[in-house]
Amino acid sequence: MTMKIGYIGLGSLGRHLAASLLRAGFPVTVYDVDKSCAIELVEAGATCVDSAEETARASDTVITCLPSPEIVAETVAGEHGILKGLAAGGTWIDMSTNDLHELQRLAALAAEQGVSTLEAPVTGGVHRAAAGMITVLVGGDEAVFEKHRPLFEAMGGRVFYIGKLGQASVIKVITNMLAFIHLVADGEALMLAKRGGVDLKLAWDVIEASSGNSFCHETEGQLILNGSYNINFTMDLARKDLYFAHQMGREFGVPLELGGLTEQIFARARAAYGGDAQSPMVVKLLEDAVGTDLRAPGFPAELEPE
Repeated sequence: MTMKIGYIGLGSLGRHLAASLLRAGFPVTVYDVDKSCAIELVEAGATCVDSAEETARASDTVITCLPSPEIVAETVAGEHGILKGLAAGGTWIDMSTNDLHELQRLAALAAEQGVSTLEAPVTGGVHRAAAGMITVLVGGDEAVFEKHRPLFEAMGGRVFYIGKLGQASVIKVITNMLAFIHLVADGEALMLAKRGGVDLKLAWDVIEASSGNSFCHETEGQLILNGSYNINFTMDLARKDLYFAHQMGREFGVPLELGGLTEQIFARARAAYGGDAQSPMVVKLLEDAVGTDLRAPGFPAELEPE
């Protein structure tokens, strides 16, 4: 594991992915605007620096995992960005959920400096990232992907090569759109059970064993019934991903009726509870509207790594 890795963005997701690289034996340099996010990684053997540029100077490959296209752009191409420090022959990998056109623009800037670009958004939840079992979706030059395959396999349980740069962003937005639709639907289903007099623990078990089951029900459904709603994914991040889906629908000529309705519901939830609220709180809109909570004993406040 002689490839030197830089990791930028140590939030709920990024810190776990960087930790997986350390466990696999990669030398890792980390940076986050909030240095406290790096404490545990430094204790595990990472080196912490003070800028994206410093991270790049210490690395062969730099990974970003950031909350918005604007922050990605500044981190990559800003005054003290990755492209100021990464040598020709290096690679930038974006694990953010990004706008595909902005990704392609930044990749073109990187190519002018002899830097390759891969996209590698992930899906499956923070609890799977913590266990090194998250699903990784990779787009970009296949030879560059194969060179970095050990890195992706260290972070993820399943690794998919999707195709040319931008295609992984498309499928990632699709998976997130489905998850948000399923989340809203699960809340409605559980509320029907509650108002219909069915025990909610039993209702959850039956749905989990039925044709109506979903990954979202199995995971976020538990956090709704606990009342914590804490999936480590904010309302603002959900709104961003639903906006990307809406833009893709317009660009590709696909009417997204369920996606559009779900985006509107999340907009109302954000207005009610704030952008930093946990995304499963979209179900609280229904709880508040009908004056009935969805609580049942025995469900966890957070999902355990699996």
